[in-house]
Amino acid sequence: MLVEDDAAIGEMIESYLTMEGFDVVHVKDGEEALERFAQCQYDLVLLDLMLPKLSGMDFLKEIREKSHVPVLIVSAKDGEVDKALGLGFGADDYITKPFSMIELTARVKAAIRRATAYVGQQPAQPNGIVQVHELTLNLDHLTVDKNGEEIKLTAKELQILKLLMTNPKKVFTKQHIFNSVWNDEYYGDENVINVHMSRLREKIEDNPSEPRYIKTLWGIGYRLGEF
Repeated sequence: MLVEDDAAIGEMIESYLTMEGFDVVHVKDGEEALERFAQCQYDLVLLDLMLPKLSGMDFLKEIREKSHVPVLIVSAKDGEVDKALGLGFGADDYITKPFSMIELTARVKAAIRRATAYVGQQPAQPNGIVQVHELTLNLDHLTVDKNGEEIKLTAKELQILKLLMTNPKKVFTKQHIFNSVWNDEYYGDENVINVHMSRLREKIEDNPSEPRYIKTLWGIGYRLGEF
């Protein structure tokens, strides 16, 4: 799904991705995008932030309540706050206008490849359940519960938590986390990792400023907390 209100940009993206073999559904406002999203399954959403009727951020928050579909933000807004906000609400990647169609296509293919690979590589564990203190990760249903109450996580948050919970004694550097979760080369952009870790802690920790589940080893990386 392509959500873009600028007709010229939308037509350019739709035409190019169609030539690359993708089926593209192009909608021009947030409300229609939400309606269309509820009617069909999509492999990826290309999302502009500045949309009529319903903003891109509000659309993103709505679909993250029920879907882990990869979301690539395409926007003229280039500030770090906008990037952090978009990633914090569950976007998987961010590209700013103007951009090359070659780069955009590469990012689309990479995001779909990562999502497909993640679904097909669940580790074999008894009952598909990983339990760490009050936290329960169900690998079959891709859900996380704390004290019996489900916690809504984005796809990337879920993958980070899965990486830590299924390797409880291992320390992961930011590069290792990025390579494992994003399945891509790490170029030292710590902001993406920091934003996702902060959001994940807000959701699973009793006190995010004093985390028990995700411990930071300063200058090294992260590990699962010891109880």
